[in-house]
Amino acid sequence: VLDASQTPVPEGVIGELYIAGAGLARGYLNNPELTAEKFIANPFATESDIANGYVRMYKTGDLVRWLPDGNIEYIGRNDFQVKIRGFRIELGEIEEQLTRISGIKQACVIAKTKNDNNQQYLAAYYVLDKDIKQESNNDNNRLTKERILDKLSLVLPDYMLPSSLMELETLPLTINGKLDRRALPEPEFVDS
Repeated sequence: VLDASQTPVPEGVIGELYIAGAGLARGYLNNPELTAEKFIANPFATESDIANGYVRMYKTGDLVRWLPDGNIEYIGRNDFQVKIRGFRIELGEIEEQLTRISGIKQACVIAKTKNDNNQQYLAAYYVLDKDIKQESNNDNNRLTKERILDKLSLVLPDYMLPSSLMELETLPLTINGKLDRRALPEPEFVDS
C-alpha cells in the first residue's frame, strides 16, 4: 500500500494498492501504452524476486489501508482524485468520513465546476439511515447540514470540506447497480 510517491504508508493511512510477485500478468494484451502506465518497475523486489523475474508491480487504482489486525480495508477507487485550489483530494476519503457520522448510511462526493467562473468545488450527497432518522425527531439530535459540516471539520482539513451538501432519499444507480454520478441532482449550497 503506497502513497503518490510510491512510498509505503503506515497502518491506517489510505494509499493505493500495488500487486507484485508470482502470478502477476505481463501486461495488457495489445495495449502497450496502458501496460507501461500500470505495470511499473518494482523497487521492493528482493534478490529472489529478481531471480524469478518478478521485477514489476501493478498499480490497481484501488484505495486501501492496513488495519491493525493485518487485513486490508478497501476504501474506493483513486479514479476519483481531483485537484481543487492546488490541493489533491481523494473523494473517497470525504465519503468515508461522511459515512462515519452516526445517522448517515451512504455518501457520495463529486467535484463540480461553477459556470460563472469555472472554479471547482466539492458537492456531497448523503442518505440518512431511516431508523436513526425516525428516532431523532428532537431538534437537538437532528442531523442538519451545519452539524454535518461541523463534524467533518473535526477530521478533515478546510480544503476538503464540501461547499454543498444535499440529502437524498437514495443514491441514483445505473442498471448494473453502480452509483450513477451523472444522475445526481444539481447541488444546493450551504450558508456559512
